[in-house]
Amino acid sequence: MRTPPNERLTSDIVKPSLSAPTGTGAGSERRCILSGEKDARDVLVRLAISPDGLVLPDPAAKAPGRGAWIGVNRAALETAIAEGQLKRALLRAFKGAALTIPADLPERVEAALARHLGDRLGLELRSGNIVLGSARIEEQARSGRVAALLHASDSSEDGRRKLDQAWRVGREVEGSGERGLVLPLDRTALSVALGRVNVVHLGVAGHAGDRRAAKRVLQVASRLMRFVASDVSGELSPGSAADMVDNSGRDTPDHSDRPLAGRSAHDEYVKD
Repeated sequence: MRTPPNERLTSDIVKPSLSAPTGTGAGSERRCILSGEKDARDVLVRLAISPDGLVLPDPAAKAPGRGAWIGVNRAALETAIAEGQLKRALLRAFKGAALTIPADLPERVEAALARHLGDRLGLELRSGNIVLGSARIEEQARSGRVAALLHASDSSEDGRRKLDQAWRVGREVEGSGERGLVLPLDRTALSVALGRVNVVHLGVAGHAGDRRAAKRVLQVASRLMRFVASDVSGELSPGSAADMVDNSGRDTPDHSDRPLAGRSAHDEYVKD
């Protein structure tokens, strides 16, 4: 085990990067019906229409029939509902079909994305890809066997700092300021999702040659974090967190300042 050098005093004030440019292996694109911007399917959230016309979130994008896609955060969705923009966009997309938009749709979307993340973490746990327990996470992180590090929203700053430092050591990026992601889920939600007691931190196992599990988890986590973010054009920029980890095992640079594509007038909203 290598002995880490002293890190810069400013290393814990750099915000984590969640995204990379659209189109780096993120899959086919769809257009957000509210902003008109195109992005990868894995970045946007699909809205499905039930047989009785109810508009519901479909985070796994597996519901039958046509769907519409949104890429805005919760605040923007709430505004779009209040001002009738979402209803108009859906009526255009579905050619006047009878639709019912529940007043609590933003809450349902957030809950569905959180549940989808919990399901993904559960699957990875059963596959042996989740590392739990602060001592075990720290040991594996220092040895370079943790590809992604996640913290509960109510985790302590001291606990996060200790594990973040170990993670940087294992990835040989001491002094970079990189940190694990603080999820918008508290320890209770994580504990329920994983069927464990008091899950405060978790690592996603992986090494330089195999970070597939980390990509899967980060992609799902990024959609939830972008939706609850106050500004999706800032810290949580358009793009998939799964693209943070490239095939070489190194993280790709943050491109949160990349310009957004111009709004298009074409109706390409519901081509599933």
